[in-house]
Amino acid sequence: MKKILSFGLAACMMAGLTACGSSQTAATTAAPETTAAAETTTVSDSQEASSDSAPVQTEPLLVYLNDFDGVIGDMFKEATGYDVEVVVGNGAETMSRIEAEKSNPQWDVVWIDSMYDVYNLSQDGSLLTGWEPENAANLTEFSKGLVPDNQCFYPTGTHAAGVLVYRNDVYDESTAPKTIAELTDERFAGQVGMADPGVAAPAYPLAAQIMYSMGMEQGQEFFSTLFSQGLKVYPKNPQVVQALASGEISVALLQESNAYEMVSSGEPITIVWPEEGAPGSTRVAAINASSDQMEIAQMFVNFLLDPDTQQALVNTGDEGFFEPSVEGVSAKEERDPNASLAVADVKWGAENEADIKAWFADMSVQ
Repeated sequence: MKKILSFGLAACMMAGLTACGSSQTAATTAAPETTAAAETTTVSDSQEASSDSAPVQTEPLLVYLNDFDGVIGDMFKEATGYDVEVVVGNGAETMSRIEAEKSNPQWDVVWIDSMYDVYNLSQDGSLLTGWEPENAANLTEFSKGLVPDNQCFYPTGTHAAGVLVYRNDVYDESTAPKTIAELTDERFAGQVGMADPGVAAPAYPLAAQIMYSMGMEQGQEFFSTLFSQGLKVYPKNPQVVQALASGEISVALLQESNAYEMVSSGEPITIVWPEEGAPGSTRVAAINASSDQMEIAQMFVNFLLDPDTQQALVNTGDEGFFEPSVEGVSAKEERDPNASLAVADVKWGAENEADIKAWFADMSVQ
């Protein structure tokens, strides 16, 4: 892969996106110290290899990332000496950028909360497949089950795409919803909100898991009932937060970091983890099959699967509320220790993504 974009043009692109999830950010210098994965190699600041076997870097590794945790570039630089340029955006923006570059991809690694989109990329040869990083041995049993047969990506953590939340000045434990299915009860009519599966990266896994667990027909019936009762769909989770805070809605399926932030900020919000498991959104890392920095890209993915890296992301990352994908990492203390997650099968979710998103779009305009 030959990158034809100058760094000057890349900087202009970064400045052009907004700060609410479509801004682009370049990683710079030292950040929280973490331990490099076993196969990473240290190089000098001049990027000259410390041994003949170490890859020499001539340009930063280009990582396409959701609009959070840009600190990873500094962490990787501190641990290995290799430079990373982070380009951030929401899930839809990132996948649109990758599609627009199809004939001449600029990226080396994609690391986003769009497991099903990323799996679909592997179907036309866009991703490195059949490769297992050394640190994949650290994966939890739950996360091992998320790795596709073709090994086109590796999970770095799963967070709740939607926990049940309610305003505790409107409902109490006896009247609040306890299961997702219960949201169709008429007492919640006009009070339920969620993010748009076609826009927010975690919202499609939310919809997919509900339809996967219920079955497509019953899942559509469930959401049809919610829409008929006044379901409010917002572009992204921050808008769901605003609607809850203003009292526009009093119940929501809300991404867990947003939910815990509302509680910590003093909002009258209670979090309920459904016994059946909250629908999960898995952040995955995949490598461009045509990357000209293949060894460094592999080091980066392996670095993401290092327990010390994931612990640093829990402790200091923008999205620290998640279930780590590897053993030996402690989740945030505030997170419910009994929290359970459920994730739709990757092939099923990938095959049905376009239809589910189109169905939601049609329902939202009716």
